Amino acid sequence: MTLPFFVYGTLRPGETNHDRFLRGRTASEEPGRLTGSVLYDGPGYPYAVDESGGVVHGELVTARPGEYRELLAVLDRLEEYAPGDARNLYERVERGVVRARDGLVVQAWVYVAAPPVAARLRAGGNRIEGGDWRIRR
Repeated sequence: MTLPFFVYGTLRPGETNHDRFLRGRTASEEPGRLTGSVLYDGPGYPYAVDESGGVVHGELVTARPGEYRELLAVLDRLEEYAPGDARNLYERVERGVVRARDGLVVQAWVYVAAPPVAARLRAGGNRIEGGDWRIRR
């Protein structure tokens, strides 16, 4: 299944990992928002954590034809995600993301905080009010 990716931190256009990992591999990048999640500041990067009523702002990124499998592997490595690994900091999950231009809900891959990380953040993390990592700076 080929889904777009929802990025909300260092992979957003203008951020440190965008050029390094996404440039030349995407067909489109457009604003969107993930509802039902909030954002926490991590050391150098953010974490989306499930929470009713929250919103996280970012971009929906669609891979160029022929780039999807490689891009998926690259992003899994960047996020240090391995299916079923208890040491994951992030989990890659399918979520509905609201596309800003027309309000359409698009299914996308999202890297969210793994359950143990989410529990620690809820207990004492630095929540980013408004759900936009760029604005927190």
